[in-house]
Amino acid sequence: MSEFSLNSLDDINLLRESSEIECKLAGGKDGKGAVPNDMWESYSAFANTDGGYIILGLKEKQHRFSVVGIENIEKVKAEVFNLANNTNKVSVNLLNNSNVTEVEINGKKLLVIYVSRAKRQERPVYLNGNPMGNTFKRGNESDQTISGEQVKRMLAEQIEDSRDDEVLVHFSMADLDLETLRIYRQTYANLNPNHPWNELDNASFLRMIAAWRINRETGQQGPTVAGLLMFGLHTSIQEKFPYYMLDYQERPEAKKELRWVDRLTLDGSWSGNLYDFSRKVYRKLIDDLKIPFKLREGTRQEDTPVHIALREALANVIVHADYSGRSSVLVVKRPDMFGFRNPGLMRVPIDIALHGGEPDCRNRLLAQMFRYIKFGEQAGSGIRHILDGWKSQHWKMPLLREVLEPNEQTLLELRMIDLYPEEVIQLLNEKFADKFTQLSELERTIVITVYSDLYLTHHQLCTQTAAHTREVTLALVKLSKMGIIDSSGEQRSKVYHRPNIEVPTPDNVAGQFLAEHEFVVNPEKPTENPELLSEDPELPSESPELSPESPELHKENPELSDTLWHELMRVGQAIRNQHRPKKEDMETVIIQLLSIASSQYIRLSQFAELLGKNTDALRKNHLNRLLKEDKIGLAFPTSPNHPAQGYKLKEDE
Repeated sequence: MSEFSLNSLDDINLLRESSEIECKLAGGKDGKGAVPNDMWESYSAFANTDGGYIILGLKEKQHRFSVVGIENIEKVKAEVFNLANNTNKVSVNLLNNSNVTEVEINGKKLLVIYVSRAKRQERPVYLNGNPMGNTFKRGNESDQTISGEQVKRMLAEQIEDSRDDEVLVHFSMADLDLETLRIYRQTYANLNPNHPWNELDNASFLRMIAAWRINRETGQQGPTVAGLLMFGLHTSIQEKFPYYMLDYQERPEAKKELRWVDRLTLDGSWSGNLYDFSRKVYRKLIDDLKIPFKLREGTRQEDTPVHIALREALANVIVHADYSGRSSVLVVKRPDMFGFRNPGLMRVPIDIALHGGEPDCRNRLLAQMFRYIKFGEQAGSGIRHILDGWKSQHWKMPLLREVLEPNEQTLLELRMIDLYPEEVIQLLNEKFADKFTQLSELERTIVITVYSDLYLTHHQLCTQTAAHTREVTLALVKLSKMGIIDSSGEQRSKVYHRPNIEVPTPDNVAGQFLAEHEFVVNPEKPTENPELLSEDPELPSESPELSPESPELHKENPELSDTLWHELMRVGQAIRNQHRPKKEDMETVIIQLLSIASSQYIRLSQFAELLGKNTDALRKNHLNRLLKEDKIGLAFPTSPNHPAQGYKLKEDE
């Protein structure tokens, strides 16, 4: 709790912006104080996700707080610890005196409980002595029950330090690809020419690298899971892991789409094992990489920090994957970025992984096999090599994140976008001089990011830095007080931008111009959303600072509008014809509609017409999810629930 001094509602609003928070009244039957029963669902959810704060004695309604207080706070505090230590109530106690504190606001006492993310060995954190049906996670600002399949996976992760050391006694050498093994052994011999293992036969060599073992309890032997994954035939691998899938795609544009110009997947034309995938994909990743070589003692050094970073990222996605999961291992190469996705969540919190330390590799034998051929560093150091490689080019901070739905996944995005555009640096030095140069590295990064974009949310800024969300919040407060940046909106609708920038809203000039010229037009409704037009006769219909040619450049072509609308209606028909479409089908079509609309926004009411669904259901169940995943953007970011809201596909999607 040392990062925050909670002395007012403003301080709590600051906390809301930086972290998950859940408020409970805790009045009890007599009104003097009691631990609410549903508090423990939030405790479980925070522990199984990314941690968060539970504040007892505080009421929240429509994102506004009011202090109610707890009269008998010592009784409530003692009850919290008693229940936390009761294994019939909750499976593990994560609380101590430092993260359960009393605060006083407006003369009333509150109890602030910080629940940290539980360690892998402690998850799942569940209630009432039974993990099935009593394990929760945090999603969309609410506590959600975790499915039985996810609970089983968490239990397996808890028990098994390494997921790849099982001996597969019903598999044999016939399930391995001997050509893959030959290439691996040749690579090993080239790197270790005098090693005695080079003289061993295949069976002995496999035993030495832990790809083949004997079960000492039964005497039976066979390949380990790591050996099968590394050298196996993909049909044999899929007998053990039915959802096993590897996929590499090279996409020609900086868009999230299915079109590709080169692809490597399990099509039967190659072995389909991890070693062949790694060497084939690495060659494709570094092909055409425009990083200048360096000379060291007269010798050309091909292994630049970026090459090392890509090799580490590829090794990382392979050795940390949960091959029992339903998602594929996916590697994407685009002109602007490299993307890596593996099934399974991180075993350590993301902020710890970014700073190094606490290695907890899911597939330790696989990692060891790759290290034997110098493909991947010692556990715990790989992420730091990736960050250092990108930092050497002054590119944007790599984005490492977890996705819980539809399947548990970890994603790493390495964007080749300059973090420090020259024109932005020049502007900041001219405008703020010594103020800018004296900022910390984190503060400078935030300022540069804000000045390089129109406006960004707290969440979007957090993705650009390895700092904890609370550190980002405190930096934003300092920068705002210094006048270097400004903000608009409140709480979760707040966005940060340059000073004196007008963020579009449905009621201001910038918003009116946006709605008139950047929104999709339904030709059957030529006068849409009249509420966006000003009733003040003295207010011009467009900003005087805009070029007088702008309206002509943006004027709608009736024929073009008619064609676009009919194409949108055609695509939406697939959903309109379904009474209860699947969530994934609905969101796929939404993305497709926005892709067709290109740079234009589609209104919420238009989505309802195109898809034949209720506006509230669309916004709450689908559009809000896509917004949280940063796949789409808002026309009016400070008024997310406004009925005239418009949505557009993010430019980099």
